[in-house]
Amino acid sequence: MKVAIVKYNAGNIYSVIHALKRLGVEPVLTDDAEMLRTADKVLFPGQGEASQAMSYLRAHGLDQVIRDLKQPVFGICVGQQLLCRHSEEGNVDCIGIFDAEVKLFRPERHEDKVPCMGWNQLRDLRSPLFNGLNEGDYVYFVHSYYVPLCTETIATADYILPYSASMHKDNFYTCQFHPEKSGAVGEKILKNFLDLKD
Repeated sequence: MKVAIVKYNAGNIYSVIHALKRLGVEPVLTDDAEMLRTADKVLFPGQGEASQAMSYLRAHGLDQVIRDLKQPVFGICVGQQLLCRHSEEGNVDCIGIFDAEVKLFRPERHEDKVPCMGWNQLRDLRSPLFNGLNEGDYVYFVHSYYVPLCTETIATADYILPYSASMHKDNFYTCQFHPEKSGAVGEKILKNFLDLKD
């Protein structure tokens, strides 16, 4: 199986590479359009600032390459946010797979901290991505921005308010959390993604 990871100016790529290697997959990290188009699976992870990431993607033509991919694609953390229509972070238009606006968490109580960092539970699981998981399983989050609940939401989490922990539309799957940092639960999600049929 050919697995490609989108190379752009976003952090946290190497922990995803190591997680895939633990599953017996040797991914290629690339910004080459043809390598991305011909891969069996594509991962689009990242941490960082949305407007800077979009500037890099546009400058290298990767926004359109990603938009046109037909195989299963997995957007992780900032990757999920960049697949939406618009982000409040830097007030930037994004790739637009999901017709959703990425919003900044706004604390409502003194104990509400932004960014949201730590383990949180997944609820309302409805996708083959979560085969073998249980309602309430914990995964690891680090983020200041979130995607509101929408018709494409396939798992929810709750921090200040309920939001999209994971989404799915056509061949695009996403998660706001970090499966590569989420122990056995995250490893199972990555394996489920690799096992998806076109």
